Amino acid sequence: MRKRMSTALLLLLFCQTLMTSVSGIADAAAAAQMTKFRVYQNDQALREFATETQAITYAGKFGYSHVEKIANRAWVWDNFPRYKVYQNGQTNPKWEFTTYAKALSAAKTLTNVHIRDLENIGWVYQSYAKFRLYQGENTRTNWSFLTLAAAKQEAKKWGNAHVIDLSTNTWVWSNLTFAQKTAQRKATPVYQITVNGNPAQDQPIYSFLYDAIQASNAIPGSEVRNTANGKIVHSNVPAYLVMQNGVTLHSFISLDKAVQLAKKTSNTEVIYKGYVYWSGIPYLAVYQGEKKIRSFNAISSAIAFAKGYSNSTVRTIEGRKIWGNTKKLIYLAWNGSATSSTVINQVANTQGLSIDSPTWFELASADGKLTDTSDQTVANTFKAQGIKVMPLVHNQFNRKMTTEFLKNTSAQLTFINNLTSKLAQLGVAGINLDFEEVAGSDRKAYTTFVTALAKAVHAKGLQISIDLPRGSLSWNHLTAYDHAALATVVDTVIIMAYDEHWSGSETPGSVAGLHWVEEGVKQFLSYGIPRNKLMLGIPFYVREWKLDSMNKLVGNRAIFMKEVPKLIAETNAHGVLDPVSGQMKYKYVKDGYTYLFWAETESTVKARIDIAKAYDLAGVAAWRLGYESSSLWTMMLRMK
Repeated sequence: MRKRMSTALLLLLFCQTLMTSVSGIADAAAAAQMTKFRVYQNDQALREFATETQAITYAGKFGYSHVEKIANRAWVWDNFPRYKVYQNGQTNPKWEFTTYAKALSAAKTLTNVHIRDLENIGWVYQSYAKFRLYQGENTRTNWSFLTLAAAKQEAKKWGNAHVIDLSTNTWVWSNLTFAQKTAQRKATPVYQITVNGNPAQDQPIYSFLYDAIQASNAIPGSEVRNTANGKIVHSNVPAYLVMQNGVTLHSFISLDKAVQLAKKTSNTEVIYKGYVYWSGIPYLAVYQGEKKIRSFNAISSAIAFAKGYSNSTVRTIEGRKIWGNTKKLIYLAWNGSATSSTVINQVANTQGLSIDSPTWFELASADGKLTDTSDQTVANTFKAQGIKVMPLVHNQFNRKMTTEFLKNTSAQLTFINNLTSKLAQLGVAGINLDFEEVAGSDRKAYTTFVTALAKAVHAKGLQISIDLPRGSLSWNHLTAYDHAALATVVDTVIIMAYDEHWSGSETPGSVAGLHWVEEGVKQFLSYGIPRNKLMLGIPFYVREWKLDSMNKLVGNRAIFMKEVPKLIAETNAHGVLDPVSGQMKYKYVKDGYTYLFWAETESTVKARIDIAKAYDLAGVAAWRLGYESSSLWTMMLRMK
C-alpha cells in the first residue's frame, strides 16, 4: 500500500504550487505591458505602446502618422490624407482631407480647383473655368466662370465687355453695340500679331481687339500685343503640356484637350506654367535607395511590395517618405539576470529594442558542464513581440577554470553540443559570448574554441556575437582576445566601451568618456573588423568616487543611471563640463568627504549613439537593463 503524504508535506507542496502560480501571473502581467505597437510620423518612429488604443490616441496628435504592430510591421491605423484639393495646380497642407465630403466642402469655396483621390489617378472632382470675362483687354481673377450664362450675368455690370471660350480660345460673346465696334475700328491701331515675340509677316496692326484675336487664332502659336503699353492681351500659344517621363508629348491651348490626350496615355501629366493640373501618375512609389522601382495607388500595395526589398522606402509624388525599411541601428541590451520576471519587466520598459540578452548560460566547470537557467516561455514571449533573443553565456570570469577548460578538447565539445542543442530547442536567434578574465597565455586556445563554437552555432542556422573589452591598441595584442581573428568567425563584435575607470581604479574618472569611446571605435576598426559587424557597448550606470579631506581616494560605488537626477537634487551637486570626457562632472561634499561622479544622461547616451552612427556601426549594446529610465528609450527609438 502506498504511504499517505503527511499534512506538512501537503502544505509545503501547496505553498510551492501557489508561489509558482503567483509568479506566473506576475510574469504574464509584465508581458502584457510590453510594447506591441509603434507610432510613426512619416517613416520616423516616435514611441511605442502596449495597446493599440494607446498608440492610436498618441498618433492622432501628429499629422501623417501611422501605427504598426512591432512584431510584423502590420499597418493598423493612419491619418494620412486620402483627398487633396488643388487650385490652379497648387495645394497646401490645409487642403488635405481624410474624407471626400470635407475635401468637396473646401473645394466649393474656390475657383479653378480640382480634388485628387490619392489612391487613384486624375480628378475625382474638378471645377475649372470654361469662360473668361474681359472688359476691353483687362480681366480679373474672379472673372472665371463655368458657364457662358454666368459670365453674361456678371457682364451686365460692365460696358465694353466680352467673353472668351477657354476650350477654343475664341471670342464668343460681347455686349458692345454696333456703334462701339465701329468707333473702335476707327481708333489708332495698337494691336499687333506676334510670333515668338516678332511681328507676324503680312499682318496689319489692328484697332479693334476682336479683329486682332480672330487674326491671331488663325496663326498657330501667335499672340496679340498692345504696342502702346507692351502688354500681351491674348495668347494662342499652347501652354498646357502633356508630359510623360519628363518628355513633352503634345501641347494644347485648352486644359480640356490636354486632359483628353493625357487620359489615353499612361503615366502622363498635364502641366501649365510649371504646375501639375492633372496627373496620371500614381501618388505613391517604392524606391530602393534612390532608384524608383515601381508606382502604386494604394498604401497597402506599396508597403507590401516594399517589404520585399531591402533599403526601400515608400514615397509620395512630392517626395515625402511615409514608410521605410532602410538600415537602422540594432539595439541590443543585456539583462544581467536570468530571473524571468526581472527579464520580462526590464524588456517591457524598452522601446525599439532589437535583441535581448538574458543571462541564461554559464560554464559551470572545467569539464564543460553547462548551467542552464533558460525559460522557453520568455523566449516565446519576446519572439512574438518581434524581439530577437540572444542569451548570454559566461565563464564566471574564472580565469583558472577557463584555462583548464581551454586545455580540454572533449570538455569544449560537450559544452558546445549541449549549448547549441538548447539554443535550437529554444528557437532563439543565437548566443552572446561573454568570456572575460581569460588569461593572455590562452589567446590561441581561446580563438580555437570560439571558432569551433561559431561553426556549431552557424550549423544550427543561428548567430553568435562576442563581447570584447575596449582595451588599448598598445597592449591588446598581449591579451586573450585576437580581435582580427575572432571577427572573422563571429557575426558581431561588441565593444565593451565602458569601465575606462572601474572599481579597482586608483584615480577617479568617467566610466566611459566620450573621447575615449570614440578612440576605441577607431582602434577596433583598425583591426579590420567590418563596420556592419561592430556594435558599440554603452553604460547605463556611473561610478561615484569618495575622497577624504586629504583628497585621497577611499572608495567608490556604482550608481544606476536613473538614480543620477535624484542624487544631484538631494546633494545639490555642482556640475561643470569636463572637456576630457565630454561629460558633466559633478561634485558634492558630505560628512567631511568629497564625492565625484561623471553623469550619464540622455544627452550622453545620444552622443554615444551619434558615435555609432558617425562610424556607420551596426548598432549599440547597453549594460544593463533596469539601470535606466523608461523615457530614455523614447529618445533611443527616435534615433534608430
